[in-house]
Amino acid sequence: MANQKGGGGKTTTAVNLATALVAVGKKVLLVDLDPQGNASTGLGISHGRRTTGAYEVIIGSATAGQATVSSSIPGLSVIPSTVDLSGAELDLVDMEQRAFRLRNALDGATDAFDYVLIDCPPSLGLLTLNAMVAADALLVPLQCEFYALEGLSHLLRTVERVRASFNPDLEIQGVVLTMFDRRNNLSGQVESDVRGHLGDKVYTTVIPRNVKVSEAPSFGKPALIYDHNCPGSLAYISLAREIIQRERNLRAA
Repeated sequence: MANQKGGGGKTTTAVNLATALVAVGKKVLLVDLDPQGNASTGLGISHGRRTTGAYEVIIGSATAGQATVSSSIPGLSVIPSTVDLSGAELDLVDMEQRAFRLRNALDGATDAFDYVLIDCPPSLGLLTLNAMVAADALLVPLQCEFYALEGLSHLLRTVERVRASFNPDLEIQGVVLTMFDRRNNLSGQVESDVRGHLGDKVYTTVIPRNVKVSEAPSFGKPALIYDHNCPGSLAYISLAREIIQRERNLRAA
């Protein structure tokens, strides 16, 4: 999950998509690679359970298995964000294979999971680079506003550079439109523009602007647990189904 523009629903999508995938019987590992730690908080992982996390995994002082903790949701595990992660960008500069640290740490350590979701920070620094090198595919949550379109073009150029230099297998799995407001003409215009440029790379499912989705993190719960019948929760369940179907179609091709 990456988008260098903050506030676009990236972490909300990571948390709720992980929960939706678990709800349909998948085992999921969520790697919280954002120093803000919002994904960890949104899944109710207390700071007392974050003594070891993504920072320790990246610098090599702990294995992925040692850093993984269980959430309150059966089937959903987390490598949490710790306070030290805010200094990881500086630490990585002088490390060998600095772009491959996460990939090497996760290699062979995630076989027990059907999906590994990595929540990136809202920037295109070394942490996000590590995520893109480790990942098979990129999912881009895109807020329905004009500036988000400018950020998307920058992100797509970054993906091409990562493919050329580090991870030729990286693909864009899809773009999901978030904070969609049908009463706002701009939302419709952004949707039209993005679908016109990216075609079927844009998921059919759109995530509506929804109060319950915004409230849920303050209770340490995904929206699907906080209120599973709200429009936002239903949209994330639909997105999970769409992602699983895309995976099936790719395997069948």
